[in-house]
Amino acid sequence: MENNSIEKKYNIWIIILSIVIPVAVAILFMVKLKDLGIDVSPLPFLPPIYATINGITAVILVVAVRAIKNGKVQLHQSLMKAAIGCSLLFLVMYIAYHMTTPSTKFGGEGTVKYIYFFILLTHILLSIAIIPLVLVTYVRALAEKFDKHRKIARITFPLWFYVAVTGVVVYLMISPYYQY
Repeated sequence: MENNSIEKKYNIWIIILSIVIPVAVAILFMVKLKDLGIDVSPLPFLPPIYATINGITAVILVVAVRAIKNGKVQLHQSLMKAAIGCSLLFLVMYIAYHMTTPSTKFGGEGTVKYIYFFILLTHILLSIAIIPLVLVTYVRALAEKFDKHRKIARITFPLWFYVAVTGVVVYLMISPYYQY
């Protein structure tokens, strides 16, 4: 398959996924399975697990960048696939948690409350923006358009890294307020 057709083939999927994933997460975030008559137990053990997965994603991203800078293309490719896999695993757990467990309100006050909400807001907004960036970056590598891949990866990496790290920070800041 020609490289341009690889990009064209995936462009529609990038657009679809970039819209469907955030919309689905927003809708599913508001759906509680018990409200639908489905008897499920809460999953309070998930937040530390998916926060850890965010931390692992951040580490993988840094190691992947170092790998490519050292010319280790195969390692870079494997690590990037692992980072995408971790992000998908996070997403599944995050949705499962919020569909089964009551939301936790942040209990901090004063300056820390504003810091928390700033971090949370930027985390959420950038987690939406990162979806098409990751997908475009990945497809450009698949299409072997490495000049374009490098160019967008310079934007994708720091934003994805920020989302992964702030996912951990948000968890650490809200975890004292979980009530189970």
